[in-house]
Amino acid sequence: MSNVEKLIRTSLFNTIRVETTPSNDAHWMYMHADTPWGVRPCFRTALMEDMWAYLTSITLRESQRKPGELRHVVIASDAEAFNLGGDLNLFAQLIRENNRHKLLEYARRCIDGVYHIHTGLGGDVRTIALLQGDALGGGLELALACHTIVAEEGVGMGLPEVLFGLFPGMGAYSFLCKRVSPQLAEKIILEGRIYSSEEMHALGIVDVLVPKGEGEAAVEEVIRKQQRTPHAHLALNAVRNIAQPIGYDELMGITEVWVDTALALGDKSLRTMERIVKAQERIARHAAA
Repeated sequence: MSNVEKLIRTSLFNTIRVETTPSNDAHWMYMHADTPWGVRPCFRTALMEDMWAYLTSITLRESQRKPGELRHVVIASDAEAFNLGGDLNLFAQLIRENNRHKLLEYARRCIDGVYHIHTGLGGDVRTIALLQGDALGGGLELALACHTIVAEEGVGMGLPEVLFGLFPGMGAYSFLCKRVSPQLAEKIILEGRIYSSEEMHALGIVDVLVPKGEGEAAVEEVIRKQQRTPHAHLALNAVRNIAQPIGYDELMGITEVWVDTALALGDKSLRTMERIVKAQERIARHAAA
């Protein structure tokens, strides 16, 4: 970090690195702290459990919140990628086993997380996604769930699930439709192509675009600006949930369609998933070398 003093709290979690300001008003969570060991930067169950445990630990009850006290949560990554999405290896295994219960359990855990992030951990938090590496599939869905997306130039962003006959089922459609038209949201989902962060900024999906290496400083500036008017930003959290609500039931209904679609996939689609997993593993091993 550049000018912000942080307290490093790394001992509690294996897959994430977390830092917080002494004033406890800004929390930085870096995914994939275990990537030096060649772990794929995707939503493995262990990562999701650590993220959920940490976010729960910093969520305040309504009685603990004070008027005008705005907090920030920044989600970033220690890996070269921000996040490559769902655990395709697990998906292929559960689909081959026709294990709807386990697949839905995984999907529900994802929805719990993005909903909590999207609603500002109960309302007193503004969430920021810092993209310094590629955000694909569920990784992009996580970023879209945040109030603000800050991306460095040259980052790849996309929803490639259509390549193996699936669609992004953990909030992509709902979150995209709050930033672009439903027609454009469908086009992005059905094309499956990877956009540059520059293209996503032009579309209005990325809020702040900065040169490579300047992402953290840009996030700090966003936080400073918002902390100048905390009452207004806290009010906008509430207004957003009234005027542009994305309900939990909506997200869960869509993810159940995702589960049923996934279970209908054939062997060709599953082999494509497994090839992608192998490619991700090669990249992870190369990055760790």
